[in-house]
Amino acid sequence: MQRRSFLKAGLLGGLALIAGGAVYRQLRPAVPERFALDSQGRTMLAALLPAITGLSPARPELDAGIERVAGAIQGLPLRVQKEISDLFGLLSMAPTRRLLAGVPAWPEATPAEVAAFLQSWRTHRTEMLQTAYHGLHDLVIGGWYAEPSTWAAIGYPGPMKELSA
Repeated sequence: MQRRSFLKAGLLGGLALIAGGAVYRQLRPAVPERFALDSQGRTMLAALLPAITGLSPARPELDAGIERVAGAIQGLPLRVQKEISDLFGLLSMAPTRRLLAGVPAWPEATPAEVAAFLQSWRTHRTEMLQTAYHGLHDLVIGGWYAEPSTWAAIGYPGPMKELSA
């Protein structure tokens, strides 16, 4: 690749990000509101849960895990909920999802593709993408393992019982 082509591609990529951000801001209100998990967010979480937990849960377990993640987000301050909503929005829009995650569509994404995307964010040189990775990871892990029925998969016996004297 020639240097000129590389610079053009970088410039076009930057312009695409700016345009995507502008469109996104027009579609989303600027005032922090409570996080509401929409169908696109559910689809994304359905792809993230197996990739992050390493498990392939059945549909009812997956739906319950998605609800627990949504509940965990609801417990966060409004400012943080807004940031998560922005992240979910960016990962739901096709152009930014392809550019930032390299995933064509969440329903068709394999756990290996999602794991590769997450790994690329985890080790990315940009701190913002590393922070986004850690946020997604912690939300999914926290929401998934908040349910005692999921503890057996990792060999956790549960909290220690208090001994009575």
